[in-house]
Amino acid sequence: MTQKFTSRLRVRYHEMDALGHVNNAVYQHYLEQAAIEHSEFLGFGPKRYEELGGVFVMRRIEIEYLRPAVAGDTLEVATWLQQVRGPRAIRRYEIRQEGEEQILVTAEALWVWVDTKAMRPRAIPQLVLDAFVQTMQPEALKPTLL
Repeated sequence: MTQKFTSRLRVRYHEMDALGHVNNAVYQHYLEQAAIEHSEFLGFGPKRYEELGGVFVMRRIEIEYLRPAVAGDTLEVATWLQQVRGPRAIRRYEIRQEGEEQILVTAEALWVWVDTKAMRPRAIPQLVLDAFVQTMQPEALKPTLL
């Protein structure tokens, strides 16, 4: 089974829209932060990526907003890698209120490993793959049309 990494955050008042809900654009920040925390948990923070000469960049994201969150809510942002191939990794997300089963947001993002000197996509380094692959199901490693 895929291991999900969960990040927690408290919704701040300045993140609300005119309806008093978390602004849709803010959710992308939540998702990016969860991905960063997951990476750091596996030992890959900014300094380590600099040593490796690359970094993950979000290329595409699809977000489905199911229910609103409001200021003061504590949210759990779960994330996991669904597929990896070459320079690409598909990461999935679910956002819930802390301790609740009902999903507020689902998302899928395509992240690409970019060589920071050439500023071009490159295959994800084996060291990074090894760390992330340990959290994935075997079927997630099969070739796909990423």
